[in-house]
Amino acid sequence: MKVLLIGSGGREDALAHALARSPRLTKLFAAPGNPGVARVAECVALDPADHAAVIAFCETEAIDFVVVGPEVPLVAGIVDDLAAAGIPAFGPSRLAARLEGSKGFTKDICAKYAIPTAAYGRFADEASALAYLEKVGAPIVVKADGLAAGKGVTVAMTVEEARAAIVDCFSGAFGAAGAEVVIEEFLDGEEASFFALCDGETALPFASAQDHKRVGDGDTGPNTGGMGAYSPAPIMTPEMSERVMAEIIRPTVAAMQAEGCPFKGVFFAGLMIGSKGPQLIEYNTRFGDPETQVMMERLESDLLELLVACAEGTLAGKSVTLRDEAALTVVVAAKGYPGSVEKGSEIRGLERAEAMPGVKIYHAGTKADGARILANGGRVLNVTARGGSVAEAQARAYAAVDALDWPQGFCRRDIGWRAVEREKAGG
Repeated sequence: MKVLLIGSGGREDALAHALARSPRLTKLFAAPGNPGVARVAECVALDPADHAAVIAFCETEAIDFVVVGPEVPLVAGIVDDLAAAGIPAFGPSRLAARLEGSKGFTKDICAKYAIPTAAYGRFADEASALAYLEKVGAPIVVKADGLAAGKGVTVAMTVEEARAAIVDCFSGAFGAAGAEVVIEEFLDGEEASFFALCDGETALPFASAQDHKRVGDGDTGPNTGGMGAYSPAPIMTPEMSERVMAEIIRPTVAAMQAEGCPFKGVFFAGLMIGSKGPQLIEYNTRFGDPETQVMMERLESDLLELLVACAEGTLAGKSVTLRDEAALTVVVAAKGYPGSVEKGSEIRGLERAEAMPGVKIYHAGTKADGARILANGGRVLNVTARGGSVAEAQARAYAAVDALDWPQGFCRRDIGWRAVEREKAGG
């Protein structure tokens, strides 16, 4: 099969390397890709927002299948446009992608179909949002309704903090994403990410992970797109995973069918596991970043076969095989992230770091300048390692980070701390 992968980040680098392992693959293209992706794919200068250009490329190159990595093209309906041109693709339709594109839509689905989630209110104006806040108090969670690159969420411990977040949203801090605001009850417990593939009818558990959203050690500082992750999530035992499938994922599949927009693609469920069992925080409708990097390190199944089955409606009877190892990734970001960053500094030591046992480095925000690799974004590298335990994977990943020569970069030094503590305690 000739496959086109859309996207340019660390997630896409991990997907590209997993797709490249498939015996069904004959040629892999990536649009636009990055220097990491270029190790296994031919990168092409296509703008994923230009659906007509993507379709024309697919027709010229006789592409058999398109894998859409990021959320923005999905929410914009690229899968619908590809389907109209007779080109099969992995990912939900525009209407089904509303599960990520509108937090309010997802909350309404949960309310209608009794899917466990936090109590909430939806608001289209600042005054009514502030009035609701005064009524419910803090701690409280304030979310921009639309896509905000993982940054439109404020967990406010005080009313003042929540008030500031509401004003920010309505004053345009997140552009169109903040035109509507969702205010949610604060949930107590342990967060986990759970992934399941779906072909519109059948849902198949894929893997679990936990990520670290805050920029600083000890989960301090502003939210980011994610500073690291590990898989599996220890709290997602087989019993808890089955509860999530039974109480959250399968009811969502049925709900989306009932609403006339069956879901094909990957459910990325952000969960809170607490005294009430699993509760849905939010859905994303694509593979997570940096969760994909650790899940693909554990995946033994043929990824391409699974993604094609989602698109074709043939997922029933399929299974996902994962290595019985832990994987952990450390995001190395440019100094200043998640604020403004300097681009163009050279990253050295990549080959030395990647030669270490069990280590794989995925490129997120890099560009090639001849033989040199330069920083070209906020989150720049995903230094990933496997090990017999999270502690072993963590030690290998940080040894590889320390082998890099990039003074302009930084990372958290405590990725995986909760799981490592649990391992030490024997639980």
